Amino acid sequence: MTASDRGVFAISVAAEMVDMEIQNLRVYERRGLLEPDRTPGGSRLYSQDDVDRLHRIRALLAEGVNIAGIGRVLALEDEVAQLRQRLGE
Repeated sequence: MTASDRGVFAISVAAEMVDMEIQNLRVYERRGLLEPDRTPGGSRLYSQDDVDRLHRIRALLAEGVNIAGIGRVLALEDEVAQLRQRLGE
């Protein structure tokens, strides 16, 4: 685990960082667009990578992409990143 993928931000802080409502972050998690860490008590903890992903979701929403489309775009971007990493090894 790197510093950028370790959950450190509470949901309220993450929502404020990306200027979104807390409820939206919960919806995005339910839809599988991101998966924040959890404390032993079940509270969500967002990493810098999660916050970056939320910024990407926000940008895609601004372009008119719906939630299902965003899921597909993010999955393809993740796949490309993994392939690039494998090629670089």
